[in-house]
Amino acid sequence: MYRERLVATSVNSDSARRLQQLLLDYHDFRQHKAAHPLLEHTFLLADWQAERLKATHEDLYRHPGYHTGLEFLLTDLYAPAGMTRRDDNIDRVFPKMVKWLPDNLLDTFAGLVELNLITQQLDLELAELCHHHGVSPAALTRDDYCQIFRMSQRMEHRERQITLVAKVGRQLDRYVRNRTLGWLLSMSRAPAEMADLSDLHSFLHRGYSAFRKMDDVDLLIDRLVTRERKVMENILKGHPQPFDLPEDL
Repeated sequence: MYRERLVATSVNSDSARRLQQLLLDYHDFRQHKAAHPLLEHTFLLADWQAERLKATHEDLYRHPGYHTGLEFLLTDLYAPAGMTRRDDNIDRVFPKMVKWLPDNLLDTFAGLVELNLITQQLDLELAELCHHHGVSPAALTRDDYCQIFRMSQRMEHRERQITLVAKVGRQLDRYVRNRTLGWLLSMSRAPAEMADLSDLHSFLHRGYSAFRKMDDVDLLIDRLVTRERKVMENILKGHPQPFDLPEDL
């Protein structure tokens, strides 16, 4: 809907140009995905993987200091369904973002957009592989998933996905430690509703609240990254129990 606005916006820094290109790529992908015959399959795969992530990181997910942050990651950052208005609103406010936000914040926003784009591209690839090989996402087993995973032609994107989780997570943690941001989010709730940006504002406020409640974001990220890299290594090597990790990870 707002592609023309993205294209027409003048940008004057590398950070703004990167965000602009990623938003254009994400906009075009969303249009492609919405019309894809396997759209519903991507939702099933996303749900399956979200449950797998909860199981792999159950100790962190149950920890009161990390639960809210991980829930935000799984339901907001990794949320292929129900975020159309939020994503449209990001496109819509892009001209104001590049006018008012510093480059470091634009870089963080670009990382979030890239992470969301890569994640959904990978889900669509898995859906297509499942369809091609007669595997039903509605009855997916661990063995099915690992077999399909090994057929992926986007392994470098999977490594990039993990890297982005670490990078963006640490950047977000730095920002939420600034109490001014919380005050601004509270003060801007009514103007956001008046401008029909309540979905975007709610997303930002949930993210701020989730990260403010976390005990040690660096520890969380280190464990997430180490475990997910080990899971990927196990799958690619054909380990019989790829999701069962040593207790010290």
